[in-house]
Amino acid sequence: MRAVRVHAHGDFEVLQLDQIATPEPGPGEVRVRVAWSALNHLDTWVRRGVEGHKFPLPITPGCDFSGVVDATGPGAEATPLGQRVTVAPGFGCGHCRRCGSGQQNLCARYGIYGETTDGGNAEFAVVRAENLIPVPEGFPLEVAAAFPLTYLTAWHMVVTRCGVQAGDRILIHAAGSGVSAAATQIARLHGARVFVTAGSDDKVQRGIENGAEAGVNYREQDWTKAVKAWAGRDGVDIIVDHVGRDTLPKGVWLLARGGRIVTCGVTSGAEMELHFAPLFFKTLSILGSTMGGLGEVKRIADLVFSGALQPIIDRRYPLDQIADAHRRMSDRQVFGKIVVQVDPSLT
Repeated sequence: MRAVRVHAHGDFEVLQLDQIATPEPGPGEVRVRVAWSALNHLDTWVRRGVEGHKFPLPITPGCDFSGVVDATGPGAEATPLGQRVTVAPGFGCGHCRRCGSGQQNLCARYGIYGETTDGGNAEFAVVRAENLIPVPEGFPLEVAAAFPLTYLTAWHMVVTRCGVQAGDRILIHAAGSGVSAAATQIARLHGARVFVTAGSDDKVQRGIENGAEAGVNYREQDWTKAVKAWAGRDGVDIIVDHVGRDTLPKGVWLLARGGRIVTCGVTSGAEMELHFAPLFFKTLSILGSTMGGLGEVKRIADLVFSGALQPIIDRRYPLDQIADAHRRMSDRQVFGKIVVQVDPSLT
C-alpha cells in the first residue's frame, strides 16, 4: 500500500510517499481502508520532532482519519465489513483504573494514532475496534475525519476541565486553529459568550461567523484592552489558551474571580514568567488538558452527526500533496481543518 512515512525529522521533504506492506489486524483490531485524513499540529510535530519527546521512527503520521472497515482481527469479527467509520485518535492500555473509568487520556500508556504508532496518512490503517465511531449513511467522510482530535481536545478543555455554564464569558485565542474553532462552537452550544483573538481581520470576522460575539486582531490592537472593554470590570470566566508565553501571563490579569485558564499547548513558547498574586487573591485556576476519553468523543460525534456542531474544512489536498498541506498549516493561513484525500472512491 501507499503510505506517508517519516524516517527522520525535518522539513517538508521528509514526508515520503512509500510503498509498504499492508498491515494485518491483530486481536481486537480492525483494518480501515482510509478515505480522508485530517491534518493537525500534532502531525507537524511528528514531522519536525519535538525536543524531549521521542517518536517511533519510521512512522506514518495522521491522527484523524475516516474510511470503511476492510478486515477484522480475532475478537473483532462483530464489526461489519464495509461499515463507514471515523476513528477516535487516542487509546489507553485498556486495563488500568483510568481506562476502566473512561479516562483513557490519563492512562500511563496513553497513545495516539500517528504519534505513538502508525496513523492514517496511508491507504490502510489498523486500529482498535473500540476506537471506531460509525458514520451515518450520507454524512461526508471528509467531515467525519475533521472532528475527532480537535473537538475532543476542545470539549475536554471547555466542558470537562472548566465546567462551562450558560452566560460564561470566554476568551478563545487563535480563532482559526482547529481547536479554537471547535471550542467556539462548543462554548456557544452551552450558552456561553465568546470573544476571540486572531492575527488578521479576516480571521476575526470568520471567528464571529463561527459563533463568537466579538473579536480583535492582535497584530493591530492591544488585545488585553479589547477584552477588558468587552468583558467589563469583572473580567472573563474562562480563557482557552494554546499559545503560551505570548498570551497566558497577560491572561491571568483578565480573569474574573474564580476564573480559569485552560491550556493544551504552547506554540509561542513554554517557558514564561507568571505573576502569582492574582491566583490566590481571586481564587484562579490554571488547568492543563490533553485530549479526552472515548465517552467524550462519542458524545461529540453524536453532536457532529446531528449538525449541532459543524466542523469547518479549510482546504483539501490529495495524498501525494501532503507536503503542500503541511506548508499551508505552517503558513498560519488556515481557518478550520485541512483534509487529505487518500481514496477518491470513498465519499
